[in-house]
Amino acid sequence: MSLDVTEHTDSDSRRASGGDRAQYGVCAFLALLGVLVIVDATGIAHSMNSADPVGPRTVPVLLGALLLVIALAYTVDVARGGRAEPEAGEDIDLTNAIDWRTVLLLIGAVVVNAVLIEPLGWVISGALLFWGTAFALGNRHYLRNLVIAVALSLITFYAFAIGLGVNLPAGVLQGIL
Repeated sequence: MSLDVTEHTDSDSRRASGGDRAQYGVCAFLALLGVLVIVDATGIAHSMNSADPVGPRTVPVLLGALLLVIALAYTVDVARGGRAEPEAGEDIDLTNAIDWRTVLLLIGAVVVNAVLIEPLGWVISGALLFWGTAFALGNRHYLRNLVIAVALSLITFYAFAIGLGVNLPAGVLQGIL
């Protein structure tokens, strides 16, 4: 007769006792976010002469209610011992450390874009953003990337202006574009 002895780990006891506190924190955050969305939606004024029978409050209240339902379902799942599976990644080695150089270069490209978008305009700051992102991610074809970045920023500038009716800042190119 053989005895089956299984070893219980700390995570098994945590799963049996109802999950960990971090997941309950996410549940609480979702519930709080749902309540805030609903409370904020009740402050939206509804004009009586509008031809809209639904009104502007409906979608935010619906989204807030869905957030509350998700928070409740997630809380029940965590209490029953449900745990998310760690990200496996297709081509990512999760044992490697974070590449801080790449992260800081990407943050720098976004910050440069945010600072320069008003004085220089979207086309120039967007081109710097696209070029800087390609550089940060390891592409070293500088001239080709610059041509592609300028093309992308011009395409997005005109797509927003013509397609969506949203005018992005032209900056120093005002009157040229």
